[in-house]
Amino acid sequence: MMLPQTDPDLPVLIAGPTASGKSDLALRFAESQGGVVVNADASQIFNCWRVVTARPSIDEESRAPHALYGHVEFDQPYSAGHWLRDVQALLKTGQRPIIVGGTGLYFQTLTRGMADIPATPPDIRQEADALSLDTLRDGLDPVTTAGIDMQNRMRVQRAWEVQRATGRSLADWQADTPPPTLDLEHCTAIVMHSDKDWLEQRIRQRFDKMVAAGALEEVEAMRDRYDPKLPSCKAIGVPELMDYVTGVIDLDTARERASVATRQFAKRQRTWFRSKMSNWDVFRPDS
Repeated sequence: MMLPQTDPDLPVLIAGPTASGKSDLALRFAESQGGVVVNADASQIFNCWRVVTARPSIDEESRAPHALYGHVEFDQPYSAGHWLRDVQALLKTGQRPIIVGGTGLYFQTLTRGMADIPATPPDIRQEADALSLDTLRDGLDPVTTAGIDMQNRMRVQRAWEVQRATGRSLADWQADTPPPTLDLEHCTAIVMHSDKDWLEQRIRQRFDKMVAAGALEEVEAMRDRYDPKLPSCKAIGVPELMDYVTGVIDLDTARERASVATRQFAKRQRTWFRSKMSNWDVFRPDS
């Protein structure tokens, strides 16, 4: 994988699907040009998972500064708004950011701005938690549904909660969005594209690598605190591995289910990136 030519004075944004090699690319930028690697993956912010979510290893973190990895307790709420405020604080330090991850919404809030939507009241959050995904979808307006991933319960529920709590649709709030934190014209913005078969092969290999690196021990340590409703516990691979360590399924079944879930997730990511990041520079790690 050759390092793309970039201006070492500009912030770097690297988006890509799971298992695409984006974290390795970010580390290579930091080592060769300087900067702090900043997490833009919604699963890697939680302190309970390192191996399962493929966070940078302790060795990798020692090779360059890293930020916003594993800094949130497993049961604490953390939204794109929280992430944006954390990034804004980092930018004030003057360090060159190398922002990398697979959560498209994080990049969207960073480069397109984010509306100042009030926090969801606990009673409305509880009401939403009890509803099915189909019911939540039915409660949204057409403009909002056209702008979010309707297969992603977290995104759909957030839109439903906003509409229920404020009386305004998410799309309406977003129409009042302030200027972005980072202007794409003053960044090196890279989106990872790769051959589908190449990516799926890496995904298939990922499960066994996780197990060998200690994923089962990581999940076992969370057994008594596991709550499938928590965003931290919905990370790809966690439900499948938890079913294995609790004796619900065997390891082969867990491997197959986790691989399928990862491929489906990667497909949704690729669709998002093609739709929302068509003006980003394309980098092909398989070339």
